Amino acid sequence: MMSPKWFLSLLLLGNIYQVSAVDISGYAGIESLGFFHNALDSQQHNHYLSGSIETEIYHEWDNGTQSLAFVPFYRFSQHDSRRTHFDIRELTWLKAADDWELRVGIRKDFWGVSESQHLVDIINQTDFVENSDTEDKLGQPMINLALINGWGTVDLYLLTGFRERTFSGNEGRFRPIPEIDVGEDRYEKYGIEKHLAYAIRWSYSIDNWDLGLSYFYGTSRDPSILVEENNQGNIQLIPYYEMIHQTGIDIQMTQDNWLWKLESIVRTGQGKAFYAGTGGFEYTFYNVFESALDIGIVAEYLYDSRGSNAPVIFQDDFFAAVRLGFNDVQSTEILAGIIFDRTSSTKFYNVEASRRFGDNWKAELEVRFFSSAPENDPAYIFRNDDHIRFELRYYF
Repeated sequence: MMSPKWFLSLLLLGNIYQVSAVDISGYAGIESLGFFHNALDSQQHNHYLSGSIETEIYHEWDNGTQSLAFVPFYRFSQHDSRRTHFDIRELTWLKAADDWELRVGIRKDFWGVSESQHLVDIINQTDFVENSDTEDKLGQPMINLALINGWGTVDLYLLTGFRERTFSGNEGRFRPIPEIDVGEDRYEKYGIEKHLAYAIRWSYSIDNWDLGLSYFYGTSRDPSILVEENNQGNIQLIPYYEMIHQTGIDIQMTQDNWLWKLESIVRTGQGKAFYAGTGGFEYTFYNVFESALDIGIVAEYLYDSRGSNAPVIFQDDFFAAVRLGFNDVQSTEILAGIIFDRTSSTKFYNVEASRRFGDNWKAELEVRFFSSAPENDPAYIFRNDDHIRFELRYYF
């Protein structure tokens, strides 16, 4: 019979083994966000300081066929209370087999290939208070079954909860005047139809081609903005979430130094049915001047069939950029580009740079300018929001 002493020792060893099998990583960062022009609203500020932390806790078992990932995120922001927020980016259980994978929980799933915008990427809601580039996403509750075959992978999604888009508060920047009233969110349908959405995507890689075909039905992640007058006679901007059908396709072809990209969607449910597309290429010069420097030339065209009536910034625009990859130990990268509206002559300039320092530190710099937007252009609300963002992160 096992003595209590031996039993406690084995129990302790078991606990140590369980803890050692858990991988913990993440980062903590501090961000400085400064604006070159005074705000249009006296409640807003010219500088914001914030800090963020994101941790990933990962554990796998059953010979690696099952895993659990937990990724919480928190940001504390000076001035803008809505930018101070907590989110579970991921809390997912995964079961993998030879020809299928089942994921249950909260997660992020990215679709798309283009550089300037991601039209087909619809699973997750945009975390707009994080960054104006719309790249940051909120965690989405879901059940995802992937069926893996020789002719491609079919992903089936049941999206079991709706996330409202985040918007800046009355002291925050990147917002219209007045600020969007998120407390008055409205929906085309309520109850279970508001919370549930369905999606399916087929993806396949053959030779130099990566193909994706997707379909989504449910509450739109992109709200329309209603302009109304409240009981006090003040203007209110209210998010309105419609039910939509969206069919999308994304294609990427790699050939030598060329990378050709196309994303397009057809959507119904937000007024008349419309089509939007983004397509272009990236050509890379490798080892320029017999150095480690790579120079990529990116060009894309952005189109929306709604034209000037579209409630989006990009309807008839060209995007051109230069990407510099230094291939050094510090992973230094620079992307500088411009988006030019062919109709209104609105210009959007963007510079992004990043560099690692040592084994644990990374610095990121972003500079963005909005130029020449007329009053009838959706970009007009950002006319005083030229800014520079610097973030220093420590990875652990």
